[in-house]
Formats: sequence, structure tokens, C-alpha cells
Amino acid sequence: MTDVVPTVCRLCIAHCGVLAHVEDDAGRRKVTKVTGDPDNPLFKGYSCPKGRALPELHNHEGRLLTSLKRNPPGEFKTVASSEAAIEIADQLQSLVEEHGPRSVAVYVGTPNVAYPAGASVGNAFLRALGSSMFFTSNTIDQPGKQIAMAVHGKWLGGEPNFDDADAWLLLGSNPIISKSAGIPGQNPAQKLKEAQARGLQLIVVDPRVSDVARKAAVHLQLRPGEDHVLLAGMLNIIIQEQLYDKEFVRENVSGFDQLAKEVKAFTPGYVAERTDVPEQDIVRAARMFASAAIKHANSGTGPSFSMYCNLKEYLLMCLNTICGAYVREGQKATRPNAMLPSYVPHAQALAPFKGWGYGEKMRVRGLTDTAAGMPTAALADEILLEGEGQVKALICIGGNPMAAWPDQAKTQAAMEALDLLVCFDVEMSSTARLADYVIACKQTLETPGMSQSGENIKYFGSGIGFQDAYGQYSDIVADPPHGSDLVEEWSFFYDMAKHLNKELFFAAVFGFAKYKEADMVVMPLPLDKKPSTADIYAQICASSRIPLEEVKRYPHGKIWDVEVRVADKEPDCEARLDCANDTMLAQLAEVFAEDFRQSWNDSTFPFRYIPRRHNNFMNSAGRSIKKLSGGRRWNPAWMHPEDLAALGVQNGDSVRISSLHGSIPAIVEADNSLRRGLVALSHAFGGLVDEDDRYLEQGSNVGKLLSTEVDYDPITGMPRMGNIPVAIHPAS
Repeated sequence: MTDVVPTVCRLCIAHCGVLAHVEDDAGRRKVTKVTGDPDNPLFKGYSCPKGRALPELHNHEGRLLTSLKRNPPGEFKTVASSEAAIEIADQLQSLVEEHGPRSVAVYVGTPNVAYPAGASVGNAFLRALGSSMFFTSNTIDQPGKQIAMAVHGKWLGGEPNFDDADAWLLLGSNPIISKSAGIPGQNPAQKLKEAQARGLQLIVVDPRVSDVARKAAVHLQLRPGEDHVLLAGMLNIIIQEQLYDKEFVRENVSGFDQLAKEVKAFTPGYVAERTDVPEQDIVRAARMFASAAIKHANSGTGPSFSMYCNLKEYLLMCLNTICGAYVREGQKATRPNAMLPSYVPHAQALAPFKGWGYGEKMRVRGLTDTAAGMPTAALADEILLEGEGQVKALICIGGNPMAAWPDQAKTQAAMEALDLLVCFDVEMSSTARLADYVIACKQTLETPGMSQSGENIKYFGSGIGFQDAYGQYSDIVADPPHGSDLVEEWSFFYDMAKHLNKELFFAAVFGFAKYKEADMVVMPLPLDKKPSTADIYAQICASSRIPLEEVKRYPHGKIWDVEVRVADKEPDCEARLDCANDTMLAQLAEVFAEDFRQSWNDSTFPFRYIPRRHNNFMNSAGRSIKKLSGGRRWNPAWMHPEDLAALGVQNGDSVRISSLHGSIPAIVEADNSLRRGLVALSHAFGGLVDEDDRYLEQGSNVGKLLSTEVDYDPITGMPRMGNIPVAIHPAS
């Protein structure tokens, strides 16, 4: 007999409501099929290929069913998770006693966004050891969102509802595939279709004719890495033509005159030459955006990978700000919260605050903790650099540094230099293969799930999350396989803390910590009575707008009739949004001084590598699933057909892609949606440094083309990870 159970997919931030088909397998619940849930009021039956492959992710033959320990000869042998917790805890304590708390670090990968207990309890355990070396994938993804917010400030009234907008600008974002900023992630293709049917004007900035670009009223197919130049040009047009919101600027903005002065050099002609976009299209896009009554602009990961990530996000914020692209007093607030605390937004600014230069200081490149988190691109150096403060132990929560971190050779050297490497994973990733312990984890449907993380993600950057007061909770749907010994990450950290008698304080922050409307849940995890995941989730939601017990009454999810109106500016509020930050405008001057003509005429490296999302994979997750890979486990190097012809290669041929820092083999595939001169590959593929010959099996690791020590951001340390000059030659 098959039971059909409503649940929450947690493979990405969209948190789709789906139906799990569950069968009895000798006394255990086994998920055999996942489909969209037509009774879910928000998703209405929508699901993506990754979500529909959940059964394969749970049941595939390569899944880890027990934890592993590396023995002296280098072979892995099974170890009980309870035994591993004691052994690892003792080793960590010894390292702290010998080398100090800073010798232990934690890295959290992207998948753990959907599991609020894992990273938070891991952080609590690290703090209990006395270390602040906590790193996430955020600082090698889109750290500019938080840095820009720090120097610009935040409009607390929020952004408009996409369903009401007259115009929307997407900069390097393809939410139909990535479920990222801009179009709501709940069936984004349908959302866009409905919006355009009522008259929405979509502006897309992308060097590729992406899924959303095909539907744009204006598509600016610019050279990669010139997004900040385009934004400066649009700001100049809007200011010169007096299209900005004068009242909003007068009441809420500082530095407008200085901004106008600095962008004046970015004339339509200059920007057109530099971006290789027709001048009239740039002017049309600027006028279309500024003239719309309700509008907003969002960005994605691609532009962040080029240089000047923070500047790009800052200028995007300035664009929204001078155009008044926000919700005002008396209007209905977007994202009113359901499983987050209730709040009343005010039509006022959150003042700029210190975005870097505090907290833990790195020993390399003058980097520090930031508003975006600790600089992950410096972590390999912290492991390799000997001396006081050297990192000796690393715990990876769901992350796969060998696939995700820039500078693959340095990353592998760092992993191999550690005294202790612990990986929480569901399969033997390339990083796990180098680990001392690999802790086998439960999969999505073997744990309770809730949509709260899909709401909380909005505090990492605008344009993400649920526009309505939506909530869903799911109990455990499937049981772990027979004979397995699987854990949840938070539980393993708890067991280590109990063994060491270290008190844990779980902290969850909702809102903007610099503002009084922020809310924090801090709770001790008693060592004498271990809580369940459900207990932790209940504490996280203790102050939510909709009580958790009420959410549980609606297993298919529910949209509550919650209307929150933006309140007037508080009488004592003097905060203003800053459009003339010294650091950002100094970077803009650097950009204008660049010799862009020479950089685009490099005969040694005539092509540019750019990143690209894959609809069937979430970073490195899903690559081993045949249903998702179709049996093709490599990441193609997509190029324009005319470029392939000029190189004398065809679809399926092997090539060698080389940068100043390294080279990789790849399989080419024609794609006329790209500009000529570009090669696009998905990241998070490939194996170890010396495994290039296995690229048909593992794919090509673009991290080998990157260096963390050249062209890096001075604030977050994020290196140039896209728009990389490369040469491409047929493989011999």
C-alpha cells in the first residue's frame, strides 16, 4: 500500500510543497516517488527536477549508510556514530589545549540553509570551544549584498510585491532555474507569465540569452564583468533626465549630489562602448525602469563572481533608492512573516553600519570578519600558514570545499595538511575522500521539515522568500535504510558537547541585528535531557506570528490572511540611505580608470569563462543521480557555435581550458544563447587535483582556473570567480 504524504522539499531556498509517495519496506517507510502538491496553496502542484528526484537521492547505491574513519594505511572503515563523536570530541579538545581555540574551524555549505538546527548548533559547539572561526559559502557567493547594505543602509519598509509591479530589473539572475532573487521562487515561470499578462515590463541584464532574458522587454546582453559600469550609466541617465524620485531622495537620502558627480563620466556612449550594448537600449532600459510606478531591481550570483561584487550591489541599491523603488507608509508590506516573529515595518531607513574591520582577524591579506561573515577564501591559507593561530581542524557541515572553493590546488593542499578533517555528508564527495572522519547523515525526508528557513533567507538579500504569510510543517516522512547508522548534524554536535561537558547555547537571529525590530532566540540545550529536532524547531518558532501548532494543522501548507501595513517614519528617526560611501565611490573611480580596451583584446587569453546554473543540480548535490544527470556526469563547456567552428571543434569534442593560474579538460557543447568569446561551465564539478583524466566521470573543476591571491576583494577576500580570461585549445 502506498501512502501519499504532503511534505516540504528542502533542496533549495524555494521550499516547495510536494507529495511524497511512501511504501512499506519490511517495516520501514521508503519514499518511492515525489510529485508536486496540487493542494498546496502557494506552489499549486509545482515542483522541479531536483525535488522529483528525492527518492533517488534517498535510495541511490552510493549513499553513505554508516560513518567512516580513516585508518593509518589510508583506508576507510566503518565506525559507529556514537564512537566517532567521542573520538572527534577528544581530538578537538586536545588541539584546543595545545594550539588554542582558533585551531578549530567550521565550514557550512549551501544545503544547510534549509536545516536551521545543523549550522546553529555547530556554531554553538564551536563557540563552546572558544573559537570564532565559523565560515560559510556566503562569502564565496554573494557577499556584496550584506556589504552593500552595511554601507548604504536598508529601507525598512521593504521592496514591492512582484505581483503588483509595473517593471522589474534582473541583473545576472535567472530565477526560472535558480529560484533566486526577483521573481518569486514558487513556480517562477508561471509567476512571470502572469505578471507580463497584466503588463509587467521585464529588463534583464545577462551575457547569455537566459530563460528569463528570452521573455524580457529589454535584454542588455553585455560583456561579463561590466555590470557596475552599466549600473553607473543607468544612474547617470536617470539623474541627468530628472527621472529620479525627488521627494524620496530629499527626505531619505544623503550623498545624492556626490553620486551624481561620480557617475556623470559614465555617459551612454562610454557605457555602450565598454559593455558592447547599443546605446539606445541602455537609455531605454533606464527610462523604462525609472518611469514605472512600482518597480525594483535584483541581482544574482553571476555578476557577484566578477570583480567589484560589493560595488555592483551598492550601485544596484542606489538605483532602487533614487527611484524610490520601495514600499511606503500606509502600503501593504511584502513578506509579512508566518513562521518568523511578527513585526511592524516603518517607512524609514536603517542607517549604515560597520560592515568589516571587526571581530576575528585573518593572518593573510588584511581580512577580517564582515557583515557577510568570515572570509572563506582565506580559510585554506589559515590552514597552510604555520605559526600561532594556525587552523588544525576543520569540520564541514554539508559543504564540499574541493568542489566549491576557489583555487583547487591550494584547497587540496589545505585539506591534506589538517590534523583533523571531519565531513558531514550523504555520499563520498571529493572532500570526504580526504577526510579523517565522514559522518553519514540523514536525508531530507528522514527529518522534520518546515518552511521557516525559506522566510528567514530574506535577511540575506532582497528578492528572496515568500511574499505572503505562508507556512508549512512536515513530520518525518521516511525512515533511514535498514542497517544504517545515520545522524543529524546538530545531534552529533550535541553528543560531542555532552562528552566534553560543554554547555551549548543555540542562537537564531531574525531581522536586522543593528535595528531594534530584530528578534533573537537564544536557548540553552540542556545536557541532561537531549531535545529532538522537533523540540528545537518548536523553540525556533516560539515567537512566530503564526503559532507552530497552528501551522501543523495544515499539512499541505497555508497562506494566512495577514495584512501588515508599513507604518509612518518614527518621530526621532534621523537615519538616511547613503549614496556616497567613500569606499564604494573610490572603487567606482578605479573602474573608470581601467584600460578596458586593452583587457578585452588579450591575444593570450581571448575567451572569458563565466559561471552557469544547471537546472538538475544544486551545486554538487545530485551529480551522482542518473535521473538528474541522464548518465552524462560532466559539466559541458558551453560556447557559441561560431566559436566552436573557429576552433575546429564540434559538439562532444574535448578541449583544454587554460587561465593564468591553471588548466582543465572539458567537453564542449554548442549554445547560441551565449555571446561570442565566452565559455560557460557549471561550478561544483570535478574530483581531486590529479584526477583530470576522470573528467568524463566527474566533470571539470573550474576552481583550478582561479587564484585566491590575485584579483580579490579587499573586504571579503572573495577572488575573481567569473569573467576569467582563458585560452581554449582542442585536446591533443
